[in-house]
Amino acid sequence: MAAAASARFCRQALPSLCDNAANGFRWERVGGAALLLFLVPGRRCDTLGNLLASLLHHAMLNPWDRSRIVVRDLEQGRDSDARGACTEKGKETNLLDGISAGGECPMMEIATPDDTEPGQNAGPSPPGEEDQHGDEACGVFAQHCTYLADLRHHSLQALISFGPPDTGLLSKWRMKDRMKTVSVALVVCLNIGVDPPDIIKVSPCARMECWIDPSSLAPQKALDTIGKNLQSQYALWQPRARYKLALDPTADEVKKLCSQCRKNAKSDRVLFHYNGHGVPKPTVNGELWFFNKSYTQYIPLSVYELESWLGVPSIYVLDCSGAGVVVNAFIERPDWALGSSSVSAKDCILLAACRATEMLPQSSGMPADVFTACLTTPIKMALRWFCSRSLLEFDPELIDKIPGSQNDRKTLLGELNWIFTAITDTIAWNVLPPDLFQRLFRQDLLVASLFRNFLLAERIMRSVNCSPACYPCLPLTHQHSMWFAWDMAAETCLSQLPSLVKDPNAEFQPSPFFTDQLTAFEVWLEHGSASKRPPEQLPIVLQVLLSQSHRFRALVLLGRFLDMGAWAVNLALSVGIFPYVLKLLLTTATELRQILLFIWAKILAHDKSCQVDLVKDGGHKYFIRFLDSPDVYAEQQAMAAFVLSVIIDGLPRGQIECFQSGLIDICLRHIVPARGEPLLMQWLCLCVGKIWDGFAKAQLLALHTNASSTLAQLLSEPQPEVRAAAAYALGTIIKAKSVNEEDSALDDDDEEARLRMEQDVMKTLLKVVNDGSPLVRAELAIALARLTVRHDQNLRFAAAAYLKPPSNPGIMALAGLNSNRTPTSSVNISGQFFFSGNARGAASAPASPEGFNFVENELINGLMRPRRLQMEESGVYVRCVAAAYSLVRDPCPWVAKLGHEVLRRIGVEAYVLQTGKTLKSGAKQATSAFPRSSSWFDSNIGSLTMPFRGASSSASPPSNLLSGSPMNMRRVPSLEFPSESDSGLGSSQVPASDDLKELPESVLYRWSCGHFARPLLETSHDEEETALIAREARERTALEGASKCRHSTVNVVTYQMATWDMNSEYGTKAVLLHPFLPLACTADDNETIRIWSHEDGSLLNDFHNHESHSKGFSRLCLINELDESLLLAASSDGSVRVWRDYLVKGEQQLATAWQAIQGHRPGARGINAVVEWQQSTGYLYASGDISSIMIWDVDAETLVLRLPSQPDTSVSAMAASLIHNGLFLAGCGNGSFMMFDVRKQDKQVFSQKAHFQRVAGIDFVQSGIDTTEVVSASQAGDIKIYDVRKLDLPVVSVEAHKGHLTSLAAHRYAPVLASGSSKQSIKVFSATSGDQLSMIRYHQSIFGKSIGPVSCLSFHPYSVLLAAGASTDSIVSIYAEDGAAASNSSTS
Repeated sequence: MAAAASARFCRQALPSLCDNAANGFRWERVGGAALLLFLVPGRRCDTLGNLLASLLHHAMLNPWDRSRIVVRDLEQGRDSDARGACTEKGKETNLLDGISAGGECPMMEIATPDDTEPGQNAGPSPPGEEDQHGDEACGVFAQHCTYLADLRHHSLQALISFGPPDTGLLSKWRMKDRMKTVSVALVVCLNIGVDPPDIIKVSPCARMECWIDPSSLAPQKALDTIGKNLQSQYALWQPRARYKLALDPTADEVKKLCSQCRKNAKSDRVLFHYNGHGVPKPTVNGELWFFNKSYTQYIPLSVYELESWLGVPSIYVLDCSGAGVVVNAFIERPDWALGSSSVSAKDCILLAACRATEMLPQSSGMPADVFTACLTTPIKMALRWFCSRSLLEFDPELIDKIPGSQNDRKTLLGELNWIFTAITDTIAWNVLPPDLFQRLFRQDLLVASLFRNFLLAERIMRSVNCSPACYPCLPLTHQHSMWFAWDMAAETCLSQLPSLVKDPNAEFQPSPFFTDQLTAFEVWLEHGSASKRPPEQLPIVLQVLLSQSHRFRALVLLGRFLDMGAWAVNLALSVGIFPYVLKLLLTTATELRQILLFIWAKILAHDKSCQVDLVKDGGHKYFIRFLDSPDVYAEQQAMAAFVLSVIIDGLPRGQIECFQSGLIDICLRHIVPARGEPLLMQWLCLCVGKIWDGFAKAQLLALHTNASSTLAQLLSEPQPEVRAAAAYALGTIIKAKSVNEEDSALDDDDEEARLRMEQDVMKTLLKVVNDGSPLVRAELAIALARLTVRHDQNLRFAAAAYLKPPSNPGIMALAGLNSNRTPTSSVNISGQFFFSGNARGAASAPASPEGFNFVENELINGLMRPRRLQMEESGVYVRCVAAAYSLVRDPCPWVAKLGHEVLRRIGVEAYVLQTGKTLKSGAKQATSAFPRSSSWFDSNIGSLTMPFRGASSSASPPSNLLSGSPMNMRRVPSLEFPSESDSGLGSSQVPASDDLKELPESVLYRWSCGHFARPLLETSHDEEETALIAREARERTALEGASKCRHSTVNVVTYQMATWDMNSEYGTKAVLLHPFLPLACTADDNETIRIWSHEDGSLLNDFHNHESHSKGFSRLCLINELDESLLLAASSDGSVRVWRDYLVKGEQQLATAWQAIQGHRPGARGINAVVEWQQSTGYLYASGDISSIMIWDVDAETLVLRLPSQPDTSVSAMAASLIHNGLFLAGCGNGSFMMFDVRKQDKQVFSQKAHFQRVAGIDFVQSGIDTTEVVSASQAGDIKIYDVRKLDLPVVSVEAHKGHLTSLAAHRYAPVLASGSSKQSIKVFSATSGDQLSMIRYHQSIFGKSIGPVSCLSFHPYSVLLAAGASTDSIVSIYAEDGAAASNSSTS
């Protein structure tokens, strides 16, 4: 879209900017998104920077699109793009340096050709008056622009696959079974003073339990203190849980405790903490030891019994020697089930202090419950362990005096806890599978804290040869590189501890940890990609969002990461970014608005399910305020509209909330000021369309506030996406379904007014029935399908009118139509059409002479009430049916399918199938096409429907009802339309109007979402560089070939270098030689396109241009010849299809398709379309047996001009100039030809009567060079060359064939012409003298050249090769100069 806008700006605005040669430059030629600036010698180019800056602004070029601006260095013969460098006194400088700051470009001395005076304005001028540089490069580089390269052109069939599906692409990150630990059982078996029999303790050994030395207090008091400390340590991580202590309990007390905890927890998780330092190790069967009541015996308790009491979900923390035995017992259990309750492995989590064969460490430098200390007091334990290993001298006792709170990140303790959380999260995220990380670190807050701390326990305990165990099993993490970052952060913080303890008022200096990690993340962004390892700092970025000092930078880096694609969004969401960015919407910081908007746009572009959370938390208000802000850029407003549309999409609550917030009024107010901002206009339309889709209140508001008039202004915008979005918004005003419960009360209110207003909406939408973009026409078809839900009866009446003309001639007169007009006449599409008939469509009831109105019975407030349709209303429905028939014959299969669906819902197909049963059994029932060439309706609304195909006479209708015209459809035996019950137009044959599942859905919205799913901030230049290199190679080839052809002396062109039989019963209608590959493209009258190599005769690809039954081919053209070319195929009925990837077998894709010729000349038997493509302007000129020449802007996919041709004849041949933009020739059936210049106010330059018979071919002589001569040839066989500056007499006149001339070809650079005859001969002439150089004719001998009646000729643009096709056989031949034959012989 941006490229198209750039092209239009260049063509329209740039000449006026460059008219002043005193600025130091002059405009030479502009094509598409590229411009060519010639710098005037001897002048300081002070204002070039201002020009380029203005161009960048007005043309909406992105920073990475600056290569579209090209400055031609005539002296050096090279181009400099705006990103690259230009010569400045021997140095390399950037053309854009200083532009953003309003600076000047450096002075550049560049020479221009001698025949251009300094200060001369070299803008577009008539032929012969423009500067002639004498270089064939003019014709080559005039084609620098590229068309049909937007996303919508890559594949129409793939439109449905774009955008997020209904459930979201990445919703796997969302935890479906999020839970919490609400009940904690703390079981402590110490039996202080009595060591267990299987443990031999060394002296000195570890004694501390919960940082209490039991020997310092009385045994019972020590036990109570330890229990309270343990509870307080757990409460730091889950303060809301219910804690129950069991100190030296019996087995019965444990059972009671567990049962009570499960009862309190219900379906939530229970934590069971077991300290078995005073009892023996667990048995090999996985039994834990407890006491009897008198504390004289140890009582074993099976872990399976314990599990049956605790139930699931549960987590076990086992701090005792040999704890791994219990883990093994769980793992080895075959069924994970006891009794009637099923126990899932996923619902049980175990953390054990050591393996089955290991003992707890007894080092005096550690606490006895080192495992519990790591799990519940990780900072204290980590710092003490670090002090014991550090080379620096730290007082461990100061660790207990660390100031601050664990939850206050501005204090030393809070900073350490924050860093520790970030590091352990990062380690886990980098080593664990995504689903396991989600389960252990995001599902439950307490479980997440315990597992973070478990990573520390593994690191510390492995240093003393003890290996903690767990289930689920985790990879080893004790040597992860992030632990070194923790050591450095700990050292930095501890170095401040003495001064902070000594002076409580001393200022704490935060650690540079987060700054360093953000820098590391930024480095990864510079070089990372989807194919490389994900950035390990991503969880740290999540933690940094909690800090105001680092938040902005973190958000910017996060936005850059999300811009990399769906995989990046998935990683960010899985790491837990969502609740953080959701909470940030509550902030009022203005500096965060833009980056937050961008982040949310990226998230919603890949996961629509987030809309529920946004509406629930009121996040939509944030984006509504942003959209209505006056100080934001249009691109950002478009992004806000996109976010709001996703919030609304398919979510009734979102619709209601945004409707109540006044979003409709805001969008409509911004549409008109947004003119010139395509992306914003597109998303404003899509947003309002989503609001009132299925929401009756919003639809009524749109109708009463005349929103359709505001949207109608956008139907003429140059961007197809904007027009399609406006059509989408208009279509959703039509009520087809109700998704809001509040709509039920609106069904009977003002229903009649609503129907009338919906008719007005359809009047507006019918203007786009002949739009050049399939996107727009598809939206019209979908709107018609919506209309069938509540207007089905009226549409069936209109269908009856379409299939049977009215018997009362007064109808024609009152409708403003002429009943005496010929059946093939047409009127303007925008005119008003009326139809009248009786109430039920029965032909036996005559129309009322007083008022030709439909009468229908409608149910209002539970009562049947007749309602009379005015003639104007009736005309709307008839036009809708005509539009549906037009869409059925659409060149785009996707749109045609939608048109079939509309007719099916009206009931037309059901009627056709029913009447088709009366045919003979051998009749072919083809319901896939509805050709319409002779009904009364075509004579009055012909311009609304597509023109007919072929040249079949209306006086001889086909005998087959189903494959014939609609007139035959209505010819039932009585010549009267049957009753509703018999015709199939009744409700029994039509899909129920409430069958909403069958309504076709628009794919425009989902496809448009793909814009925000693609990278927006940075683009990879690898593909651009590859394409640029390939283009430069083609340019060199073209320049060399053009120069060689121009200076060559062509003598004889008879050597048949290649011939190929297509094995087709249809004659060849068009042939085209690829300019850079040894390939030929051919098309026959059955519209089969074949691509073959003329080196080895192999067939590369063949495919049908379309599957319709009506065939007839007109022309093949190449679009974007110097880039990845597209193949334009024009049919004889005026339909045009553009194919990409046409060189690869089966890979061809339809880029776009439209009807280039609309309407037909009165009395004409066919269209006989003639088309011509002009690369420099992007225009397609189309005409034929019609009274005008239609000029299409192919990139904008819109009709820009309709030029009247001669009234008494038709156009039979056309040619467009390669040098002069907007200049083309048109040869006519009466022997005359005309020249048009669309740049002039009076478009027709001249008209010349050159021949007495139909012009069979016309072209510019050596069109790649700026010459003033044109050549034309007539069917009579005469060829004439005129100088357009003097048209009195032809420069050259040749009697080539004495009748039967069928085709003419002129070489782009070589002075040579070729003509073909139906008498099986080809003649080659000199374009300068008219002398015949050679002749190729059919010979009867076995050595003769095989040539049939010539139907088409085509020269290779950069070499003297001539391709010829015949009309009666399928042989295609390629001829070269005789010198080429000798060269080939010597080579062989």
